[in-house]
Amino acid sequence: MNTKTKIALVTGGSRGLGKNAALKIAQKGLDVMITYKNSREEADAVVNEIKAIGQKAAAFQLDTREVKSFDALIKNMTNHLEAETGSSNIDFLINNAGTALYSPITETTEEQFDDMVNIHLKGVFFLTQKMIPFINDGGGIINISSGLARFALPGSSVYGSMKAGVEMLTKYMAKELGSRKIKANVIAPGAIETDFGGGRTRDDQNVNSMISNITALGRAGLPDDIGGVVAFLCTDDAGWINGQRIEASGGMFL
Repeated sequence: MNTKTKIALVTGGSRGLGKNAALKIAQKGLDVMITYKNSREEADAVVNEIKAIGQKAAAFQLDTREVKSFDALIKNMTNHLEAETGSSNIDFLINNAGTALYSPITETTEEQFDDMVNIHLKGVFFLTQKMIPFINDGGGIINISSGLARFALPGSSVYGSMKAGVEMLTKYMAKELGSRKIKANVIAPGAIETDFGGGRTRDDQNVNSMISNITALGRAGLPDDIGGVVAFLCTDDAGWINGQRIEASGGMFL
């Protein structure tokens, strides 16, 4: 990594949308760091793909539930950056890591609720808080939400509520960091064919058909439909977009 090359950090970048975003960002000429929760092997494969594109890359283990682990993670990352670039800073933080929960309100446990809060809202809040001193002025924060924060499908009450919280939080980030010219935006994907939620959208033909029928473009989304939007927000062309919710869903429930 050199000091002239911008750097992005993508949480949950070892698979699914995060992997696609990391690769698309690298194609824009940025160096990329990713985090992974479990599979070092998957993360290393993404790092190697980014290097094959011609950009620098590194992977770090992170569980976004574990706020107490964030300081050690950031120390590891900043030490790595110092050694590679002479600076401990990045330019873009992409809060992507997350898991699904499909559970009716009547059956959701307190433990499930707390887990979703920790992953999707508390983790995003405090990782961003701790990373703010290491984001260069003029950089950006990109949070990942969901179409489920705009419309309601049975079983996603907790997940959708957390994502709605992230959407409001993004506006506050944009407002409070504006003096440093740091932009904050949120991307809300529709249903995407990945292994997210056990691969339900990808593998369950009934779910896939239902999504296709309620989407103006007539199909479920693919990772390539989202990664490029994330990458665009990491470019100068998106420099005047701030505090916005961008839904990339092919026109679900219009």
